[in-house]
Amino acid sequence: MGFGSMRQSWKDKKMKKVCIPIIETDPRKALRAVEKANRLADLIELRVDYLREQNLELLLNKRKKPFIVTNRRKEEGGRYTGDEKRRLDVLKEAIDLGAEYIDVEIETEKPLLQELILNRKRTQIVLSFHDFEGTPSLKELKSFIDRTTQVGANIVKIVTFARIWEDNLEVLSLIPYAKEKKQRIVAFCMGEKGKVSRVFAPFMGAAWAYASLDKRRASAPGQLTVFELREIWERLR
Repeated sequence: MGFGSMRQSWKDKKMKKVCIPIIETDPRKALRAVEKANRLADLIELRVDYLREQNLELLLNKRKKPFIVTNRRKEEGGRYTGDEKRRLDVLKEAIDLGAEYIDVEIETEKPLLQELILNRKRTQIVLSFHDFEGTPSLKELKSFIDRTTQVGANIVKIVTFARIWEDNLEVLSLIPYAKEKKQRIVAFCMGEKGKVSRVFAPFMGAAWAYASLDKRRASAPGQLTVFELREIWERLR
């Protein structure tokens, strides 16, 4: 791709989608956050693992943008520590309520994961992997993409922690690898050194980027606010 065509692609706003996570613990605050995110996001992620009380139907009924329902387990940066079947029952409910996406970890118990995928109806499955300690080798990360493709993911999500700047290059290189396999992907690094990958991943073809409503509501280390991310993108035009 020449400089001219690259510059044109950067101007294509359709390439850059923002997903805003909702991490409120109080359902009423979550409802207000959804209403605010409706005005700012292209997609909204509801982090059910944060909620003290769950009322999926109410929250989904208030959405004006596609919803990703996530019930993240503690081992991958979430807050859920209970029974696995109950954790996935929440995602099944989201499917029954017509959520556009659910996000479930690839390391979920195989029978439970297969049941979820087989009964997805019209909901798209985001199969995810998170490493909050570092960035595995490129070989391991590509193997993860191969596994999720075989399982039947609509979208692969790979998020690692950048300890060195080069980790960004490793993770961003997964985007063209997935595109060659016609696999949609979200890939970026967490942490201060990982912010650059959050900015550039959508330019390379990632399905979307995550950004918080404000600095207090970041769902992962190094997450920019939606205003910061859009301002940077605007400066890169």
